Amino acid sequence: MSNSSCIIIAITGASASGKSSIASTVHKELCNELGCQEIGIIAEDSYYKDQSHLEMSERIKTNYDHPNSMDRDLLIQHLKDLKNGTAVDIPVYSYVDHTRTGETKHFTPKKIVILEGILLLTDERVRQLADISVFVDTPLDICFIRRLQRDMEERGRSLQSVIDQYRATVRPMFLQFIEPSKQYADIVIPRGGKNRIAINMLKAQILHLLNEK
Repeated sequence: MSNSSCIIIAITGASASGKSSIASTVHKELCNELGCQEIGIIAEDSYYKDQSHLEMSERIKTNYDHPNSMDRDLLIQHLKDLKNGTAVDIPVYSYVDHTRTGETKHFTPKKIVILEGILLLTDERVRQLADISVFVDTPLDICFIRRLQRDMEERGRSLQSVIDQYRATVRPMFLQFIEPSKQYADIVIPRGGKNRIAINMLKAQILHLLNEK
C-alpha cells in the first residue's frame, strides 16, 4: 500500500463475473457522496497490446486471457503516475478490430481509482500498488452465459466463435491464472454484483482509507 493520496481499488475475477457491475455501482454511489471528479474507473482491457501491425487473421489467434496479452508495463507506469498526481492518456481498445484505435482517453488524478480486469492480481506489481484487492467469485456457468450474451450483443461476435474461445482459452486461463490469484484478494465477493452487503463493506473500507489519508 502506498502513502499517496490516490487510493487504487483492484477488482478482478473471471470474465463476466460482475466486476464491471461492482465497479460501476461503487463509482456511482461514491460519486453521490464525494463528487464525481474524485473517483474514476480504469479497465484493464484498455491495456491489451497494440496489434495494428498484424493482419486480422493473426490478431484473432491471440490468447486474450493470458497475462502476456497485456501491456503490463504501461499499466504499471500509469498507476504510478496517478499515485504521483500526474494525468495519463489511456489507450482506447477496439474489441471488433482486436487492437488499439490510435485514440486515447485523458485521465486526470483522482482520490479513488477503480481498476477492473481479469488478470490484475496475477501481477505482483499491481498487487503492491493496490490499496484494496477484490476478487469477484461467480460460478463459471453463470459467467459463460453472461459472456455469450455480451460478446454477441455488444462486440459483434458469432455464437460459435464465443464457444470456441471459451473452450480454448477463457476457461483454461481462468483455472491456470485467474482463480489462483484469488489468494491475494483482501475481499472475496460471492454472487457478483448482486451482493449488496459485500458492496457496502467495500465502500466502507474505501471511505475508511480515504479518511486516513
